[in-house]
Amino acid sequence: MLRKLLIVCLLLLVVIFIYRSFSFSPELVSFSGPTMGTTYTVKLYTNEKIKNANFIKSDIDEVLYQVNKSMSTYDPASELSLFNQAEIGYATNISSDLAYVINEALFISEQTVGVYDVTVGPLSNLWGFGPNKQLDRVPSEEEIESAKKKVGYHFLTLESLQLTKSNDIYVDLSSIAKGYGVDMIARKLDQLSIDSYLIEVGGEIRTKGVKEDGNYWRVAIEGPNGGHNVAQRVIELHGVSIATSGDYRNYFEVDGVRYSHLINPKVGKPITHKLVSVTVIAKNATLADGYSTAISILGADEGLIFAEKYELSIYMLVKTDFGFIEKYSSKFESYLDLP
Repeated sequence: MLRKLLIVCLLLLVVIFIYRSFSFSPELVSFSGPTMGTTYTVKLYTNEKIKNANFIKSDIDEVLYQVNKSMSTYDPASELSLFNQAEIGYATNISSDLAYVINEALFISEQTVGVYDVTVGPLSNLWGFGPNKQLDRVPSEEEIESAKKKVGYHFLTLESLQLTKSNDIYVDLSSIAKGYGVDMIARKLDQLSIDSYLIEVGGEIRTKGVKEDGNYWRVAIEGPNGGHNVAQRVIELHGVSIATSGDYRNYFEVDGVRYSHLINPKVGKPITHKLVSVTVIAKNATLADGYSTAISILGADEGLIFAEKYELSIYMLVKTDFGFIEKYSSKFESYLDLP
């Protein structure tokens, strides 16, 4: 009897071993690396076709390298830098990737009537937030007025894959390129039939699918006072993208006055309102990234009006004498149910 029991147990172990050898269980894989002056992180679940995702990292690194090589203002040989160096009136042939991002940036520039301006580069550089970062200082009014003359999205013309400027402008895509990088990673993972992932580049995030437990991916909106460790809110993302822009991390101070990296091109100076953080949820990370910057410059009141007009899902933190208050658009209300 004991012998029969041992034989049954042995056979059962053999069956379990064979089943585990030939069956597949999704595995959560995570990897990260540097890109665009910041970092990226990708979390994904493997599938029956992609059982070992280690090789995917090299594909992701190549995707981000190509985005940076096309759109970086820190690389003098990038596609964008070469256009910025080109002569006025010269039609520059550009890639479809660069054309897409510039077209989206021009679209937001039009919607905001230039409050968000893809040609804000001369002002960003003047205030020390561009590639040629200088010592923290406040420019003179004469310098500001001179730089403003070189700013204007209407000086930029995009026709098919040809880009032309009618003034000595400087295009800066730092407000939208990270989001595009997220979207390009998503495209690569989709091509590999990965159906559950979370992608983050410099705080811009895109998700797809559900986790192994059947729940959607959860992301945190960080509090301005707590850095990366304190969540203001936690929300679930259902196959969409989220981007946050704020003035509480990239700034300098002179004589007790804080100057944000967010420049209002209309006045040529950093923003001075009380809106400290804007989170935008959109269908892709490119738009979420661009809109978060645009609304940050508009401010809380105008930003909320803008969001309602274009049916955007936004969440804002506004500074008061007693801390921070939340403001959000009607489209964002569905994300407030999660405790």
